Amino acid sequence: MIPFGQAKLVRAGDDVTLVANLLMVHKSMQAAQILQDDGIDAEVIDTRTLVPFDRSTVFESVSKTGRLMIVEEDNLTGGWGAEVAARVADTCVGYLDAPIRRIAAPDTPVPFAPIMENFFVPSVERIVSAARDLVLPH
Repeated sequence: MIPFGQAKLVRAGDDVTLVANLLMVHKSMQAAQILQDDGIDAEVIDTRTLVPFDRSTVFESVSKTGRLMIVEEDNLTGGWGAEVAARVADTCVGYLDAPIRRIAAPDTPVPFAPIMENFFVPSVERIVSAARDLVLPH
């Protein structure tokens, strides 16, 4: 049994907050391991439930890291990450050192072919690339 409405801090970090659920938690953890080799310390939060959504855990993390990436299997437009981004922008904008980044599926129907489905679902590589872009100086 999990506490309903309570997110779980899966990995502590100081440089960027990765908020994810389901399969994307596992991919975010893999990405965090790779990012560690770049000197990027990613904090990973598993939402566990979306309604109710544990805003305080996310807000506390963002106020510490200054950066937020939302990793979701949902479509970019209208996905749950859009609501999280809006809530963080409303409440934590003063803590953000960079724009909120969302890694999501494209705004298309889920493809039937497995090879295309692998392209559709956000990959560890996409998460790593976006985090590097968000954290490392250009």
